[in-house]
Amino acid sequence: MPRGAVGGHDGVRCGAAVAVVQRQRERPRVLDGGVVEVLGRRPVERGDGAERSSEVVHHVEVIPDRLDIMSKSADLITIGDLAERTGVGAATIRAWEQRHGFPTPLRLPSGHRRYDAHVVELVRDVVRLRDGGRRLDLAIAEATTALSGSASQPPSGSVYAELRRAHPALVGHRLRKSTLIALSWAIEDEFAAQAARPVLFGAFQDQEFYDRSRPRWRELARVARDAVVFADFPVTTSDSAPREVALGPDSPMHREWTVVSDSVELPAALAAWELPGQTAVADRDRIFEAVWTVEPRAVRHAARTCARIAGEHGDPGAPALLHALAEDPRTGVADLASVSTLFNRVVAYVDAVSR
Repeated sequence: MPRGAVGGHDGVRCGAAVAVVQRQRERPRVLDGGVVEVLGRRPVERGDGAERSSEVVHHVEVIPDRLDIMSKSADLITIGDLAERTGVGAATIRAWEQRHGFPTPLRLPSGHRRYDAHVVELVRDVVRLRDGGRRLDLAIAEATTALSGSASQPPSGSVYAELRRAHPALVGHRLRKSTLIALSWAIEDEFAAQAARPVLFGAFQDQEFYDRSRPRWRELARVARDAVVFADFPVTTSDSAPREVALGPDSPMHREWTVVSDSVELPAALAAWELPGQTAVADRDRIFEAVWTVEPRAVRHAARTCARIAGEHGDPGAPALLHALAEDPRTGVADLASVSTLFNRVVAYVDAVSR
């Protein structure tokens, strides 16, 4: 081949030497932020007949439609800035990115990380959820889901509201308190009969209502993995079984009736809120709007809500509970035989209180 001409390449003659850059570059790699890293070879041919050689060249190109990333780089923050504003070390941020793909940086041509300012609040949300007992991967998923808008509103302090929001197929029905008592006893007695070892939650509104059931719930707590009750207790206690969580004066749980039994064998949740304006109604005839379910994922959602509310009201066991409830149930369908047994017990108990 004639000196100074290389087939298939563009060349520029400069004296007796020609430097040619190949069009077919080796393995371009797309980096975050639209930056393309290119490894190519630069053949060098000498006019004095010396042996031709080549050298590896390394450069970057920016995809034209993503030049905005480069133009706004002055508005981005460094990993050091992110670490300083969130209290999470730079090494930890890199580890999260490597293991969980979070937080996702933009990459400058130099390869340095840059972050949008909103990532600061996102990382803070992850830290808050993790410190509240969430496993890191689930904390990241929850925080990023909320950011994407799939969670239209923040979690409420109501088990009933959370169930209706997250599981709209659940239909509310108006029931008398005497019927709720029968449903609650049926759920409680059935898990005790099966020795299901559930995580158990109960909401009683007023302490005087819980006091009537205290001996019963102490027995239930003995066969449960963990048990928590809510009422207008003077203080939250951690040395009792079940643990007693004192509701704040503005808590929606003051109007709610809740029994949640989260177990593999027989998950069940009953949540109800008392309709206002019943001060003159006899206690057993007070009307509640109620939902109940044996769908494992809905029950797990109710249990997590209870554990979160317990944590917000100072229950020291709440972080461990949230961790234990972090994963979704292995199956989305409850055991039909167990459900049939529970249904039969419900019918019998409701019939008994109606006489």
